[in-house]
Order: sequence, then structure tokens, then C-alpha cells
Amino acid sequence: MNRSYIMSKVYNWQINRDMSYPYEGKYPERQFASVFNINRCIACQTCTMACKSTWTYSKGQELMWWNNVETKPYGGYPQHWDVKLLNLMQMAHNRQEKSMTWNDEGEYNGMTIFEAAEKEKTENGQSRVLGYLPEDHEWTKPNIGEDASPPKVTKTDKMGFVSEPVKLPEHKSFFFYLQRICNHCTYPACLAACPRKAIYKRDEDGVVLIDQERCRGYRKCVEACPYKKAMYNGQTKITEKCIACYPRLEGQDNHITPDGVSVETRCMSSCVGKIRMQGLVKMNQDGLWTKDEENPLYWLIHKEKVALPLYPQFGTEPNIFYIPPRWAPRSYLTQMFGPGVEQAIDKYAAPSRELMAILQLFRAQREVIYKYQIKKGPKIYEKEITLSDGSQKRLNIFNDTVIGYNEKGNECVRTTVEEPMYERPAIHFNSI
Repeated sequence: MNRSYIMSKVYNWQINRDMSYPYEGKYPERQFASVFNINRCIACQTCTMACKSTWTYSKGQELMWWNNVETKPYGGYPQHWDVKLLNLMQMAHNRQEKSMTWNDEGEYNGMTIFEAAEKEKTENGQSRVLGYLPEDHEWTKPNIGEDASPPKVTKTDKMGFVSEPVKLPEHKSFFFYLQRICNHCTYPACLAACPRKAIYKRDEDGVVLIDQERCRGYRKCVEACPYKKAMYNGQTKITEKCIACYPRLEGQDNHITPDGVSVETRCMSSCVGKIRMQGLVKMNQDGLWTKDEENPLYWLIHKEKVALPLYPQFGTEPNIFYIPPRWAPRSYLTQMFGPGVEQAIDKYAAPSRELMAILQLFRAQREVIYKYQIKKGPKIYEKEITLSDGSQKRLNIFNDTVIGYNEKGNECVRTTVEEPMYERPAIHFNSI
């Protein structure tokens, strides 16, 4: 029997409409957020091990990976987490004679996981959020499907060599690496589902935490989180999750930040591929981001719109954003990141002068950047770029200098678009 629950209405800018949520909207002064550039990731797992060695090395945490990097389309931790929830949503939409589609104005026409729960009751009894509880074995192989691409999608000759050209904008056989931490959502499903009200968002930075004293290990949060980033500890009998390294956000470590400014999380600061940029963005009390075009995250996400949320149709309004991979099929990426995929890819493939400069700030320092400035330099390169629709666009690259400032307004990084070359003095022996 279907059951309906009275829910509040909140505005979700990622689906461009009001939606149902169990609680009224409450928003922090600033929101922890990040942008991950999928195109740069090499899946070295340095971020994963940095998190593991800091937070999840104790007994009962052996299979916990608060940060993980999985290969799409086949990888997942826990296994098939996104496919399973998308199937649940599709079945709910079929029963309600609805469809998970977007209109031309970027509004999501389907039901979120909260709205589906108003009509659907899950098998395990979670009534506020549509979700499922992963089986134990699904947590045991965080790297399953690594570097696996769809088979038999390209023509081959008798020797097994590919006989047709592979070219952009789409590769038929593809894979890419998806970097995942807790999204510290604006409308967390874990928070909505907890019967003990043990989960909360911090007022100062929007980080989602679990009160370890209130938690009783019911695992409703594990069932509800669509990204499966709430994890049950079988030893302590309570649930744990990514805490966004909040002591670092608070500038509490005098060895790392003697002046007390915010520094990046362990996974961000260890990134070898320089794919990550972390920040804190100002929030309005209507749930929208305060306009702040000097903040690099605001510029990337709201002005340039080159970074997109992961599965926005779930409705949690995640605060980790991704620059989509250029080579993957657009239909697959649209399902994962929403209707802005093609525009985002084209802007990344032929970046504007400002975007090119901002991209140099990714992992260029340890302190959180609150503001940036660009000093113009000479033109150093130009090239014709083919966009998704086949049209051509001229890419002009300038050797601009980009400067980042921390929360106290002090300069924390200065770099250029063209990487400088340093010649090793002859006095030193060549070790190669």
C-alpha cells in the first residue's frame, strides 16, 4: 500500500524547481564545495590512501573508503550503487506514469528520491527517501571494473586490431575515472532518513556530520544516501562518513596553517593530477549561492557552468561538482550530470581566457582560495577546436598570471598559464 507523507517545499536550483523534502530549508553561512576535473584524473588513488591513512584505519573500518576513485561505466563502490538506484527510480516512475526527463528550460520533470517516497514505500521500510541497503559483499571490491570499457563496440580485423578510426567528440569504447567523497548535500538524504536526528549540517560551512553519541546504527542513512557515502561500522555499531576534514577547514592545525586560515582536505591536498579545487561559497537564506564572481568555484559553477553536479535528478543538491570527460558518450554523461553536459564539454575543450587561467589554480596550493585575480600576459598559442556540433572555434591562449587569496585576503598562490622552465645549474650532477 502506498503511503503519503506531508513534506516541506524547498527550492533546488540544480533541478530548477521547488521539490518536496522532509524538513524546511536551512542554509549555512558558507557551504563547503569542490570541483573535480575528470579529464585530468589518472586513478593513482593517492587521494584514497591519504583519506584512508588519516580517518579509516581502525578496526571495523577495513572496508570503509570515504574517498574512492571508481572506473565508469562498470566500476562502483559499493557495487552498482548508481545502477540500482536508477532502476528503483525508473520503476517508481513507471508505476506513477511519469518520466525522468528534463525540459528545454533545464527543469527536471521527474520525481526526486524524496518525491518518489511520497508515493512509494521501499522494501526495507524507509518511508522518507527512496533507497536500498547494499549487501555486505558489495562493499568488498572498491576497484571492481577498473579500466574496463564496453566490449565489441568497435570494428576489428581478423587479427583483432581496430579497423575503424576512433575520434572525438565521442569514443564508442570508453572509460573514465569518477572521484567520489561525501557530497555534503544541501538537502541530505541521510539527514532526512535518520529517525534519531543524529545527522546535521554545520551552520558555519554546511559540512554534514553524524553525532556519534546519538547514532544507534539503524542504517537508515546508509539505505537513504543515493551516493552510498554513509557507512556502517560493525565494531562500534554506529555509522560513519566523510567529515570534510573539518579541523583543516577551521585552521586548527598549527603545523600546517600557523596563521589559522582554512586549508584543503587530505584528499584534495594530496591529489597528484591536480584535478581538485576546494572552497567555501557564500549562501543566501533562500538556498541560492550569493553572487561572488571573484570566488573561483562560483565562477566555474554558476557563471561559466563548466562544472556540473553528480546525478542532480536524485534531488539532494550535491556540492561536489565535476568537469565532464570529453570523450564519453553524451547520453551516458547527460544521465550522470544533467542537461548541461554538451555546453560544459565545449567550454572546457575551447576554454575562455579566464577559464584557462582559473584551471591553473587547481591544486596549486594548500590553502583554500576565497578570491582570485588575473593579470593579463602575451598571446602564446592559437588553434582551431572542433566543438560537439562539428563547428569550429578558435582557441587563443595567453600567458596570464593568476593569483589566489586566502580567507584573510592574503596572497597564497601565484602562477602562470605557461609553465616556466628551469634549467638545472651545471654545478649539480645529472642524476638521470
